[in-house]
Amino acid sequence: MAHSFNQRTDLPVILEPKFKAPDALGFSRWLVGMPPWALPAVAVLMMLWPIAGHAQAVYSAEKIIDIMLKWLPLLLTKGFLMNVVISFFTMLFGTIAGLFLGLGRVSENGAVRSISWLTVQLFRNSPWLVLLFIVMLTLPFEIRIGGTYIPVPDWMKAVFGLSLPVMANIAEIVRGAIQSVPSAQWEAAQSLAFSRRQIMWQIILPQCFKRMIPPWMNWYAIMTMATPLVSLLGVTELVTLSRQAMEAEGNNPSLLMPFFGFALLIFFIYCYPIARFTLRLESKFALKG
Repeated sequence: MAHSFNQRTDLPVILEPKFKAPDALGFSRWLVGMPPWALPAVAVLMMLWPIAGHAQAVYSAEKIIDIMLKWLPLLLTKGFLMNVVISFFTMLFGTIAGLFLGLGRVSENGAVRSISWLTVQLFRNSPWLVLLFIVMLTLPFEIRIGGTYIPVPDWMKAVFGLSLPVMANIAEIVRGAIQSVPSAQWEAAQSLAFSRRQIMWQIILPQCFKRMIPPWMNWYAIMTMATPLVSLLGVTELVTLSRQAMEAEGNNPSLLMPFFGFALLIFFIYCYPIARFTLRLESKFALKG
């Protein structure tokens, strides 16, 4: 008697769960996915809103434009440039520390793996602003080396505070890149009598660099967007100088939208090309990797 293997059953069946890994380039995809004119249009609308709406028109349209042009050089050279400097040094320190922390995540030593895992989980899941406050309040204003006093500026403290979550996320990028290398690479190197350190630094990591560049650039864009957080701690950057400029001009509400609209515009102009280049590199390495 023939039996059919396509019969249906009402018995419960446990299906294999499907997990979707988080997108490492989510911010860049979101930024590039919107129309290129969207955020600039919002920023321009914010800048022109007091002029178009005549909101509490203490200042005329010409006066608002003159004020913006007067403060523009300072906002760019002393304000936004500091945001770029903070993001650069944050990524520098965070990448160096994250590289070694990521290597600790794949170490053969169980204690090193556990400590590295705990460190990553702690700083990945801690609020950035809380970390900034802790670092700002615990680090001294100056360091004494022998008879020499070396000042520690507020912006450098902010760099150390922001480097902690960046370090943890870069560590996960490093770990993921190392584990994505086929195991045959390890086996082939071991068969040639390479030590684990030689395998890691001479064979595995060189293959990981191109895998790590797109998510690293994605995090650089995120970090640049996050640098205005340091204004809450009194660090002089774009948002801080914008508030000071508005106070110097009488703190009129009609200046609020133009100044912060300009901040939104300049951050978009800086980060949008980075996001596009990130996705371009990902596509290039995916085709050749």
